[in-house]
Amino acid sequence: MQQLKTGIKGRLEETVTYEVSAVGIKSGGLPVYGTPMMVGLMERTAWSSVEPYMEEGMGTVGTYLDIKHVSASPIGANIVCESNLVEVDGRRLVFEVKAYDEAGLIGEGKHERFIIQNDKFMARTEAKLK
Repeated sequence: MQQLKTGIKGRLEETVTYEVSAVGIKSGGLPVYGTPMMVGLMERTAWSSVEPYMEEGMGTVGTYLDIKHVSASPIGANIVCESNLVEVDGRRLVFEVKAYDEAGLIGEGKHERFIIQNDKFMARTEAKLK
């Protein structure tokens, strides 16, 4: 694995549609960007920023979220999410994540991911069904 260092940044965008609205995903009753979708975008942004550094067969899984959704975004808004790797502690990665719409900050917080071997992780997970 290439050396992971703090300062690795990620950036992804998403447009708010009915399908990612609170009413569309049944997490609320209004046609605004759904909090679970914002959190998912934050996880994808962090994950995709470090994925190029993973060796064959390695990956990361989300293990912790501390997120605030501070402002609603209407259908049609463009959401930009940014992540910054702020801590590397062995296999634990800590990211600061922020999301914005055209009017400013809509969400922010901390996200942790853990580096895993994909096959071993899946074997342990699938063993739960046996």
